[in-house]
Amino acid sequence: MSMSHIGRRKAILTTGAFAALNAVGSLASPALAQGKAAAATWPQRAVRVIVPNGPGASSDQLARVLSMKLGEAVGQQFIVDNRPGAGGIIGMEITARAVPDGYTLMATSTANHVIAPQLHRKLGFDIFKDFEPIMLYGTTQNVLVVHPSMPVKTAQELIALLRANPGKYNMASAGSGAQSHLAGVQLMLAARTEATHVPYKGGGASVGAVVANESQFTFTPIAATIPFIRSGQLRALATAGTARSTQLPDLPTLGEGALPGFQSTGWVGMMTPRGTPKAVNERLYSLMMQVMKQPDTRELIVRAGADPVTSTPEEFGKFIRSEFESFRAAVKAAKLVAE
Repeated sequence: MSMSHIGRRKAILTTGAFAALNAVGSLASPALAQGKAAAATWPQRAVRVIVPNGPGASSDQLARVLSMKLGEAVGQQFIVDNRPGAGGIIGMEITARAVPDGYTLMATSTANHVIAPQLHRKLGFDIFKDFEPIMLYGTTQNVLVVHPSMPVKTAQELIALLRANPGKYNMASAGSGAQSHLAGVQLMLAARTEATHVPYKGGGASVGAVVANESQFTFTPIAATIPFIRSGQLRALATAGTARSTQLPDLPTLGEGALPGFQSTGWVGMMTPRGTPKAVNERLYSLMMQVMKQPDTRELIVRAGADPVTSTPEEFGKFIRSEFESFRAAVKAAKLVAE
């Protein structure tokens, strides 16, 4: 076969390949257009928002605020479906196995997404691969509070007292492996000191223990402590966000003086199951940005005990990975064993 004949044959094959690609493109374009059109009108029926915690939890309250506002924006119901158990593992597994059609969302949190997975050996999902991050929409700052009889008025003074008396004072938490426990471990590591950890059955019980002076301090989400701070039954020393809390604006952060660069917050964010159409995720993100800009949405989030925030999906994904590593160190230091 001559070189010229081979050249002509290659040209024919190449032309045929381009024709085939163009044919596929002409078929795909209408399908892609239809998908984008469907996303533009999403949702056309009620949307389920799985909350891997029980009713009344901070993440539940915040999810209900956002669900209500999203429903108002599109004229469809966003129905909160509480699926508590195993620190959030049950609700997360249900989400991971749901049909990824945009009609199942998940309002996840620190405890669900970065703590519980490190305390369970076997998971039916991958926290990084089986969920699509949409937006971080609320942070719940931890606050350092002490019983009023403690001879300290600032976080620096408490740290100095703990260093002078290692293990003498009790630190209450909502239970071994709870956010307040691991936040307290993070605090002790950063402050290079120690206290005796006393786990209680839930956040309310741990805060009540400090009010009763059974334990001398706790480092826990703000919402559970505000009534006692305002009544004088607890003394607040510092919050732990990157900026002062909207709940306690006059209180300094730990990073301002006691522990530069330190932060410890809980958070809530929206996710979808892996495989949810990109156009639907983009539509959900756009709607969330729309409602998060509304003053009444932000006011309701503050009332629920959180600071309203927003993020891109990419920022949220990176944030989760950094949080996972931060809490991994705390889990190791606390010598917690995965079940």
